[in-house]
Amino acid sequence: MNILITLCLLLCSDLMDCAIGYLVVSIEPLPPVVMGDTVTLKCNFRTDGNLREIVWFRVTEGGRSKQKIFTYDAMYNTNFSHMEDYRRREEFAYQTTVRLPEVQMEDNGPYECHVGIYDRTYREKVVLASGSIAVVVMSPPKSISVIAVDQPTRFNRYEAQNFTLLCTVTGGKPAPVVYFKRDGELIEVLPSTQSSDGAESRGLSVPIDSRSLISRDLDDTKLQRSISFLNPGIEPARSDGVRPQQRYTSGATGQEGPKPTTEIIPETVVSREFPRWVLSSSPLYYFDYTETEANDGTIEVQAMLTWHLNPQLDSEAMFSCEVKHPALSMPMQAEVILSAPKGPKLSATPCRAKVGDTVRIAVEGFQTGVKGNEVFPEPLFTWSHVGGLLLDGSAEREGKVLVLERVPAELNGSLYRCSAENPLGSTNSYLRLIIFENPRIKKETLQFNVADSGGAEFGPTHIMLLLSVTLEFT
Repeated sequence: MNILITLCLLLCSDLMDCAIGYLVVSIEPLPPVVMGDTVTLKCNFRTDGNLREIVWFRVTEGGRSKQKIFTYDAMYNTNFSHMEDYRRREEFAYQTTVRLPEVQMEDNGPYECHVGIYDRTYREKVVLASGSIAVVVMSPPKSISVIAVDQPTRFNRYEAQNFTLLCTVTGGKPAPVVYFKRDGELIEVLPSTQSSDGAESRGLSVPIDSRSLISRDLDDTKLQRSISFLNPGIEPARSDGVRPQQRYTSGATGQEGPKPTTEIIPETVVSREFPRWVLSSSPLYYFDYTETEANDGTIEVQAMLTWHLNPQLDSEAMFSCEVKHPALSMPMQAEVILSAPKGPKLSATPCRAKVGDTVRIAVEGFQTGVKGNEVFPEPLFTWSHVGGLLLDGSAEREGKVLVLERVPAELNGSLYRCSAENPLGSTNSYLRLIIFENPRIKKETLQFNVADSGGAEFGPTHIMLLLSVTLEFT
């Protein structure tokens, strides 16, 4: 029995020696890399045969095409050991590497390592195996900007306005995470896909019990006026909380009540600059987010933050758009400070304007500002002539520059107003135009007047001479 088992083991060993050689190929995993880094791809393989060749491919066009980037042919290299007895089973471990210096976005994609060995039994037979890996190239965002949507626009102090900040981030892959902060604190946002009715109910018409309004719950004058409109028979209370004395009319008994000797006039309340009863002190912010793939494979992200603007609370508030990305060591951010324009500085060129010159009145900046002369959002500038129309006959004109062509002498001392306004407030600046006489135009006018006066003086003289000569001949 033992002899039979020994014969079986010897037979199995002979069959294993006759079997073809084996080849196992694997590529070491690679984490995502940042654009500009140097990447090393490592391909490991184990075999008991003789190496024939190693080929690296870059797979393009979605796998339809392969580009050869590295080739090794063992026929022309004698560094590898040759087994003296090819029937003796030996196992060898190899590693081949490929370096990709300063990878770019076009280097993103799959790579393949193909290995070929000679079969142990049949020297002319080649055994092939391959492995693949996907190189993920990350690109950090290149730029970030924050602008105000639908600006410039006019200032409206009696109607609540929706205000939207648009943050645009370009050059990132994968898409970055974008969020907004106000004065350094993260803003809790709601998706903008909610219905507009719900937004209005939460943003403008908020119950007094559920939300605290600014400084006062309601304006007294507005409340009294609303009550008087709803119930005409009810007289509004005075500002001191006492209702006017009731007036009694003659009833069935024929008795008359006491008549007031003086009429009490309610206290006059001057309307505020901003309607404090409209907006909440803690508005709801709505967030919208879109992604667009660029031609170079990067992602452009646009994030919008919308809320009901409150000029009292939002003035001088700093809003920042911040970006987190795996290719960045710290967040990238862009910030803006909401501010109302305050006194635009005006200048006129030329400094000494003469009659007939073209005068340009321009806005050079602002008298005060949060950061130098910066005002955000961009104001809307409107020009007008105080007490009259502009030279072209229009009442006003928009723009940062007002051009007056061929100014006449009548405009000397005229006053021009520049109104600067954005959703946070408005302001006016004035410039008085001083026009000097133009010597050239005065000289031409003087010559023309002399010629006219000369013709009027010497004309009768010539006529008298002509008449005297005619009489002598007759």
